[in-house]
This record gives sequence, C-alpha cells and structure tokens, in this order.
Amino acid sequence: MSTPTVFVVEDDPKLNEIITITLQGNFEIESCTDGNHAVERLKQIVPDIIVLDLNLPGVSGREILKNIREDERLVNTRVILTTADERQAETLTNEADIILLKPVSPLQLRELALRMSTKK
Repeated sequence: MSTPTVFVVEDDPKLNEIITITLQGNFEIESCTDGNHAVERLKQIVPDIIVLDLNLPGVSGREILKNIREDERLVNTRVILTTADERQAETLTNEADIILLKPVSPLQLRELALRMSTKK
C-alpha cells in the first residue's frame, strides 16, 4: 500500500509549514501558496486529500473547489477546507468533505486526514 498524498494549498507561509509538518509523518506532502499554482498543479497530480484555504491570491479556494468537483480525475480526492470566515464556510458545506475554521488544530487536522485516507 502506498503512502497517501496530501496537497496543501495555503497562502500563509507559517500556516502552510505547520500543516505540512503536522501531516508529514503519515503522508507524502506537496504544497503551494498561490491559487494559480494550485490550479496548474492539479492538472498534473491526483492527490488523495487536498487541504484548501478559501482565501488565496490568484484563483480563490472556492473556484479551485469547483474545479476539483468538476474534474473526473479528482472524483475520489477528499477536500478539507480551511477558513476563518464562518459564513463563507456555511455556503460550501455540500461541496467540501470537511470544513475547519481557523485557527486549525494540528492534532484535529492529522486525525481527520488519517481517517479520510483509510475510508477510500
């Protein structure tokens, strides 16, 4: 069994690093800090899980989520949305697998990602 892959899309460099370190031991990690780069990278990779911030420079997390859900290659990819905007999160509850409000607990994130990776 191969190690599941997580694609972290978070524009805050410190938070991106925290998420990456949190998941490192259990997952292969790739990350970026820009919506445009995320869109381009998702044309090339099929991660098991995407940790996606909603407020990104370039292409918004909302638009990236829409692209993910419309891409047949990514039909089995699970999406964990992160945002500080509770109202915005509420509008996307049917499109994301999980929504975490910031500040995100690293322990909670790791536990949820591990559960998601075993329920394929």
